Amino acid sequence: MRIHNVPTSAALSDPGREYRASEPDAPLRCCLRKSLPDEPVWLFRYSPSSGKGPYAEVGPIFTHVDCPDEPSLDRLPVELLNNPRILRSYNAAGQIHDGEVVEPGSFDRVIEGLFNNPEIESLQVRSVSHGCFYFAITRA
Repeated sequence: MRIHNVPTSAALSDPGREYRASEPDAPLRCCLRKSLPDEPVWLFRYSPSSGKGPYAEVGPIFTHVDCPDEPSLDRLPVELLNNPRILRSYNAAGQIHDGEVVEPGSFDRVIEGLFNNPEIESLQVRSVSHGCFYFAITRA
């Protein structure tokens, strides 16, 4: 699998972005970990590329202002998967194929099962409580 994070530069396209000098424990979409105290972050609107047409969604996400870390893009970011998450699958046309709640410890198995379906092109990992986008997954 290939993990797709959000670069910090994505915040610059949202004129309504908000600077936060400190937002501890915010899930960061740039380095795919939680923020530490006193790390400056952006809060901004973001639309993941996998949903298209009526399935395109915009929601709030956090990134560092200047990201100090490079995430591993070939394995799941464990720090962001320690709670149940929603996995949404999308076909090549950007339409939602299916969605399900996945419990910690089950992500690899569920992702493998979803990618066994040739109609599924990409997955989005999202928050259960707020529906916020975390990161995308495609086949390697």
